[in-house]
Amino acid sequence: MESEKPLTNEPAERNTLPRRRFLLQTGALIGALTMLDAPLAFHGAEVTSAQRSGTIPEANSRFFRFAIIADTHIIDDFYKGPEGNALDTETIFKTTARLEKARALINSLNPAVEQSFLVGDYFHDYPSVDYDFYFKNRTRIDNAKTLTDGFHAPVNVGFGNHDYAVPKVSREMTHDLFQAKLGLKPYYAVEHRGYKFIHLNNFIGNTWNPTSSEYNRGAGSLGEEQLNWFEAQLRKRKLTFVFIHYPLIDVRDTEVRDYGILPLLKRYKENIQFVVSGHKHKWYNFARTFGPQHYVMGSTRYDEDAYMIVDVDTKQATHSIVNLNLVDWATHYSQPYRQKVS
Repeated sequence: MESEKPLTNEPAERNTLPRRRFLLQTGALIGALTMLDAPLAFHGAEVTSAQRSGTIPEANSRFFRFAIIADTHIIDDFYKGPEGNALDTETIFKTTARLEKARALINSLNPAVEQSFLVGDYFHDYPSVDYDFYFKNRTRIDNAKTLTDGFHAPVNVGFGNHDYAVPKVSREMTHDLFQAKLGLKPYYAVEHRGYKFIHLNNFIGNTWNPTSSEYNRGAGSLGEEQLNWFEAQLRKRKLTFVFIHYPLIDVRDTEVRDYGILPLLKRYKENIQFVVSGHKHKWYNFARTFGPQHYVMGSTRYDEDAYMIVDVDTKQATHSIVNLNLVDWATHYSQPYRQKVS
């Protein structure tokens, strides 16, 4: 049976993350991490306690708010199951209801959310390898779109591993489906209020190419073309938020000689405000292990309170994740956000 959601939220213990290479060798990362709750910063400017308290800023052109969710795993009537364990099997049937609850909270916020971002695993696997099947039947892709169309703010969707089905469904077919049914490219950037929001795709490189000697779906990679595009985006030096489905610990540091995501993140760390991943379905804080602040967030599949609400002050060039203090680190859970109106 599913564990009960904790009723209290203990402060995250402060500790220093072990060296990445040691963790890769031992495989001890997820079990061993103790989370940090470090202040967020733009160019070294620390966010004040008032900004972190959950107090809502005055709604005007100076401030804006966005939301982040991950791993919605929407299914349809063709879903058969079961999943790999009892909890996963139980929760897969609750994904729609929990996303609806998260949506209701996000839609209720005042001031309103202006953009939303979904960090992959939009839906859960593929019921058919036939492309035409998805246009003759209502499937989980359509269900997911209906749910996110119900958000008041645009929902910008990224790709997760369950949005692919390599090797039985080619990456090209997935990309064609996403373009035809959702109007989405495999990776892209959104500009809003002078800020840049980048959805990277760690399934484009050789680790997700079945014909490559590097094929290993447990590892993410971007491919040289996407890396070049990412660098071109970062070179504009706009303040940027980055979303990528796999935690950075599971993404190849470099892919073409010394060229890869890690050198780029470190080179442009002053402009990248944070990186958010999903995939693990639990909350983790990697602090600045990879250069910019890196969070792994919980999944709405397991908890309707798995969301980030981010307030941005464009004048001060600062931001605050207003519900970060409610997260129960290294679990599926966060306490519900109760907004405070100043």
